[in-house]
Amino acid sequence: MTQRVSLLFGVHAHQPVGNFREVLDEAHRRCYRPFLQILERFPAFHFSLHISGWLFDDLLARYPEDIALLRAMVKRGQVELFCAGYTEPVLAAIPVRDRIGQVNLMSARFEQVFGQRPSGAWLTERVWDSGVAPSLVACGVRYVTVDDYHFLCAGKREDDLRGYFSTEEDGRRLDIFPISEALRYRLPFSPAAEAVRYLESLAGDGEGRAAVYFDDIEKFGIWPETYDWVYTRGWLEEFVQRVLDSPVVHPMRYSDYHAATPTRGVVYLPTTSYIEMNEWTLPAEASSIYAGLVEEARNTGRYDVGKPFLRGGIWRNFLSRYPESNWMHKRMLALSARLSAVPDARRTPDMRDALYEAQANDAYWHGLFGGLYLPHLRRAVYSALVRLEGLLDGVSRRSEFESCDLDFDGHREHFIQNGTLQAVVCTDGRADVRELDHYGLRHNFADTLARQREHYHHKVALNQESGHNGSGIANPHERVSFKHVIRPEDLVVDAFRRSLFLDRLVLGAEARDLRYGAEPVPGAGPSLQFEADSPPGLAKRIALSGNILTVTYQFAQLPPGDLEVELNLAMPSCDGPAGRFEEEGEILGGFGQTLERPFTTPLVLRDDVLGGAVRLSANRPGYVTSAPCFSVSQSEAGFEKIMQAVTLRLRWPCETLVSPLAVTLTIGS
Repeated sequence: MTQRVSLLFGVHAHQPVGNFREVLDEAHRRCYRPFLQILERFPAFHFSLHISGWLFDDLLARYPEDIALLRAMVKRGQVELFCAGYTEPVLAAIPVRDRIGQVNLMSARFEQVFGQRPSGAWLTERVWDSGVAPSLVACGVRYVTVDDYHFLCAGKREDDLRGYFSTEEDGRRLDIFPISEALRYRLPFSPAAEAVRYLESLAGDGEGRAAVYFDDIEKFGIWPETYDWVYTRGWLEEFVQRVLDSPVVHPMRYSDYHAATPTRGVVYLPTTSYIEMNEWTLPAEASSIYAGLVEEARNTGRYDVGKPFLRGGIWRNFLSRYPESNWMHKRMLALSARLSAVPDARRTPDMRDALYEAQANDAYWHGLFGGLYLPHLRRAVYSALVRLEGLLDGVSRRSEFESCDLDFDGHREHFIQNGTLQAVVCTDGRADVRELDHYGLRHNFADTLARQREHYHHKVALNQESGHNGSGIANPHERVSFKHVIRPEDLVVDAFRRSLFLDRLVLGAEARDLRYGAEPVPGAGPSLQFEADSPPGLAKRIALSGNILTVTYQFAQLPPGDLEVELNLAMPSCDGPAGRFEEEGEILGGFGQTLERPFTTPLVLRDDVLGGAVRLSANRPGYVTSAPCFSVSQSEAGFEKIMQAVTLRLRWPCETLVSPLAVTLTIGS
């Protein structure tokens, strides 16, 4: 019989909601446009493509000629489109109603522009949870792609994975294709001839054998070294030509293969993602143990046999690893529930769009890419959340004071709001402001990230770059490189979450965090008042009035030492040139610089990206210092330092506070 293998070649194009304009344009120039232009010249090379909705809208608006090119390729039967959630959410992490809404919106958009409603779906980060299957089936999806690792974890042998399998949930069938990890690591990093020889080695008798590939298109031009390799040195064109010249490799769309080939049987997959994700989602200590077990298995030659049973964690562990991620997620869930309760006649597309933008996956997790560590991605989520909350408040007015344990951490959070500002104060004893929203600016000024130990920090300590020793170019999963110089002091771990109005008593070199009673007294205004456990008689009042947040401290008995108040302000410009300190009209420096000076007149933090400013003032003279807060994370470009916040420390000798101290933040455009 004829030896052959069907190449099911799929690529996934995505940019995070809120990504920088220059990044989108560079991605188009270095990847999206040249990729389509080359493949358009080879009509016989059939492939599949997914573009996330937010990116698709951007490309359609700015580069309509490329979408027209893609439309022609779809029309002639060369390209099959895959759907997903419109803003690329992890479907398992959002409510069923939103899963269906997001997928249907994406499918309808493709049908409108291309005349083709997708039958296949791309699963964000290949996160599989059987609970998503009924939602996908309800949207008309017939098949999805996940990693072959998922199948190995279910006990399948690698040689079995040359086609697709079927699963069901609640009696609804969904077919699943196993993406080859071996192909993911070869394309496009191995020489084209070597990659095609590997494909040919997968050929067998009959029509049913398939080589399944579906991965990020950004590997073809955006990842380090890839633009020169893929386009300048001609890897992509050579690969396509060699595939078409091969007597045994036949490129097909998933839809054609699915229609012509029967399922290989039923399978039930565990909840998991790709193998690298399962390491990233573990806390640092557990991740180190996991990495040690993997290394031991490699050294003893048992890794290929044992890797399905070295599971690591699941995607949702990111929500327990990072309190900041969990908080965003639970805010999103609460607003989704609130939106679902709005009568249909009063819902608007703006509400839906804001919710879906808040569900974009990128800012909720961190692995090889910055994700959660990138302030502009978190800012996009909060911008959408605050926008949606403002729209919902216009339909159904909320109370000035609400209280609940929103994030399930065992402590109630108190929400006070006046339609212009909202402050969220936790009852864990710190009486700090965890979220400070301005509805007009659509910004959370408390959106900072605590520095914690990451599983890859031990590589930073080695301070040795490494790459790829074989032929081809390096896969970023194998690379250790440095975008910035990282010093030991950059890896200091925070003992607590960074927020606004963290209070300490300082006596010489010793600083003691002030602790307050868990339950405040709500007041008019809206406001909250906390009583300190120690020193006795200290009261802290947090109040909103218009666009002003005022925090007042009153001592019944003055303790020795200084009162220090820490503010971690999330300013969009961070260490960019558009963010600066001003005092009485004089520019003192940028947010990325240090500042030390008497605090006798208001200090203004002006931010051109935000389109607004924060005016910090107090009714008592004191002293202020400011320094940028950096975290260390990894990205495809190497280890990097990212400014998370402007950390201001205000200090007053307690002996001068014989009457109440009032610190105010005035926020305006």
